[in-house]
Amino acid sequence: MPLLRDYIAEHERAVDHGREAVRALDRGELDVAGQRLTAMFEELRSHWQGEENGLFAVMHSDDLYAAHIDPLVAEHRELAAFLEVVDLSDPDHRQRVRDEIEELYVHIAKEEDGLFPAALTSLDGADWDAAMAGWRDAHPGCEMIS
Repeated sequence: MPLLRDYIAEHERAVDHGREAVRALDRGELDVAGQRLTAMFEELRSHWQGEENGLFAVMHSDDLYAAHIDPLVAEHRELAAFLEVVDLSDPDHRQRVRDEIEELYVHIAKEEDGLFPAALTSLDGADWDAAMAGWRDAHPGCEMIS
């Protein structure tokens, strides 16, 4: 499914930026770490918008899926709130960056190993059209990976 493939690619890009940020922190390169976190946040903003307004919105009408989606959205909000105020000169924030990147792996696994396969078995054509429209709205001027 092209939509899920693109979400997975976005996950990979976000994680790559996060790993690079942690490596930069390990080297004491706070400017580089900040740039990588900014790139990660930019990737995640459009990704989250596409998920939340597309796939998640379509699946949320089912109470079983809603119970899994609501915590994922809360995790999006929590990470976004931190990334908006992160101060890499603060040792506690540097540690939290490391912790948040580790948590991002767990978050992604919940989507890729749980929600995405469930979508494959439960959505119909109209649902996929609506989910893809959410992705397109979040990525103006972009095309899905071909």
